[in-house]
Amino acid sequence: MADPFGFLKYPRKDNPYRPVAERVQDWEELQIPLSVAERQEQAARCMNCGIPFCHTGIFYGGKRAVSGCPNDNLIPEWNDFVYRGDFKNAFDRLVKTNPLPEMTGRVCPAPCEKSCTEGLNGSGVAIHDNERFIIDQAFENDWVKADGLPVERTEFKVAIVGSGPAGLSAAWRLNQLGHQVTVYERSDRAGGLLMYGIPNMKLDKEIVQRRIDVMEEVGIRFVLNTEIGSDISAEELQSEYDRVIIASGASVARDLKIPGRELAGIHLAVDYLTECTKQVMKQGKKVIEKPLAGKHVVVIGGGDTGNDCIGSAIRQGAASVKQLEITPQLPGTRTKNNPWPEYSMIDRLGYGQAEGLIENPELTVYSTSTKAFIGTEAGKVSAIETVQVDSQFQPIQGTEKRLKADLVLLAMGFTGAEKALLDAFSVKEIYENYATDNEKVYVAGDARRGPSLVIWGIREGRKAAEEVDQLLRSMVYQ
Repeated sequence: MADPFGFLKYPRKDNPYRPVAERVQDWEELQIPLSVAERQEQAARCMNCGIPFCHTGIFYGGKRAVSGCPNDNLIPEWNDFVYRGDFKNAFDRLVKTNPLPEMTGRVCPAPCEKSCTEGLNGSGVAIHDNERFIIDQAFENDWVKADGLPVERTEFKVAIVGSGPAGLSAAWRLNQLGHQVTVYERSDRAGGLLMYGIPNMKLDKEIVQRRIDVMEEVGIRFVLNTEIGSDISAEELQSEYDRVIIASGASVARDLKIPGRELAGIHLAVDYLTECTKQVMKQGKKVIEKPLAGKHVVVIGGGDTGNDCIGSAIRQGAASVKQLEITPQLPGTRTKNNPWPEYSMIDRLGYGQAEGLIENPELTVYSTSTKAFIGTEAGKVSAIETVQVDSQFQPIQGTEKRLKADLVLLAMGFTGAEKALLDAFSVKEIYENYATDNEKVYVAGDARRGPSLVIWGIREGRKAAEEVDQLLRSMVYQ
């Protein structure tokens, strides 16, 4: 450790957000990176505490929650290299576990920081921003391409279905290991939710495309606008490739089947965010059209997706935005049953909420459920009927309200993978090692474990790739 007193000398400083009044006028990235000198000071705050809870990935809650980084990133090591100014070695340590740090360095909720030892008596190290700094330095110095080039090529061919975090991670690792990799994506651009599920101000699409371009340069092939089952069959993939990895994500969005659901103007959040991104990519990040001018928008659901919908609707000129959350508001500090180093389940203000609160101090309404959608004679949604719920999510009589709504966005998360895709490959059981009861097919990411974080998808893709690699190499000696 270069500076054993860094955590005492330097206060935590995150990459600042651009002022709200400025950032809502465009789709440019939210944050402004610190200078190199400031970033080195932030890295100096790492204590090298001897038991680095930040990267141990301790699972709890039936393995559905994690304390620390689930990807086992070597955080104290690359923090030390950043402090010393040895950014190349920092990059080398970072990518031993994380092949997509430019993504997690922008969108990960950083469970590593919540379990940082400094978090016991203050704020943890700014690990998330340090990670972004390292990978940005690597792209500037052209280190990334060299990291992706295989030492030698094998004759094995692997197909990957889906180009989200798990698919890209698996593709990068398999290519590093020398295999011939082809990624199949049904959309017109690669990247999955990184491209179309997260708005540009949170994850610039040039950053996503930059990674895709490098992947192609190192030998990975992408086949776009191709859906398994219609454009190419599962049987064709299995006959052409030695193994197939399904990394299609948990793409089935949770719907709200209540009276009036058939009305026009009610959309799944992911569909709305996709259209927003397509418009940005067509017109540019600085062009702001106002298709929602004069419109009242209601976002049903909290979490990152709901937050993204709020920010996007504000940029599109919505007259008002309201967010409904069925759960109660979280506490401001840790409770006794949520001790360190667990992820802190506390109330956090998202960037979209911060933007919405400027115009509407009562932006988010908690413990509230939607009973029905109300429409016009022309079949267009015009309002929603809500009711407050108790701790068991049961409606409280007499608390019904009606809210104006010209656009309703359903941001209630996802339920799982598309069953039809698994059925096409005759997959009925998925094992812990990512293999399935179909010996040629593996499954990774949200398609295997359900809706989760980008870092989980990256871990799963990397681990699945290494399992496939070991299997393929063992076949040589059979």
